[in-house]
Amino acid sequence: MNLFQNAKFFTTVNHLKDLPDTPAEIAFVGRSNAGKSSAINTLCNHVRLAYVSKTPGRTQHINFFELANGGFMVDLPGYGYAQVPEAVRAHWVKLLGDYLQTRTQLIGLVLIMDARHPLKNLDIQMLDFFALTGRPVHILLSKSDKLSKNEQIKTLAAVKKSLKPFMERQAISVQLFSSLKKQGIEEVENQVQKWFSALATPILESTE
Repeated sequence: MNLFQNAKFFTTVNHLKDLPDTPAEIAFVGRSNAGKSSAINTLCNHVRLAYVSKTPGRTQHINFFELANGGFMVDLPGYGYAQVPEAVRAHWVKLLGDYLQTRTQLIGLVLIMDARHPLKNLDIQMLDFFALTGRPVHILLSKSDKLSKNEQIKTLAAVKKSLKPFMERQAISVQLFSSLKKQGIEEVENQVQKWFSALATPILESTE
């Protein structure tokens, strides 16, 4: 079963008090120009499920989508894009941080990084910040089609090496991903499905 196929928009919230009561959820996050919305649209085989803009930083709320297994996918605000009013950015940063550290239904984080510019300071800060929850992280090195095959191999190896200190304190996995070439979809699905399958009580007895 394709976990992300037929994902349906559920709700959008701008305050923690408005978060819906869900059984379990995985969240997508990344720097504002890392290709997060494109990755979500590719995984869900939907052109505009998540809004893609030429101007980074359009996702300023927490958007929920219901998945085929009864769990939820959450599209979080991109970070590192400052071209918004300071009051808006401050609210945005607090909303993101509070959600990541207090949301009990969150079982894992998919972190999007541009394969050409991985592990920027804000990405490392995100890993440090989320490590406090003890929950797993799966990293997508997006836009990998922009690299040659040899560059892809070297980049993946370099990122894995850099992540070793982080892997000592939490479960972290990493892969190459291309929205344009639709490469890496099955690997993401398998990883996220493991997170849902590891729950003590399955969300649904059967998804067949």
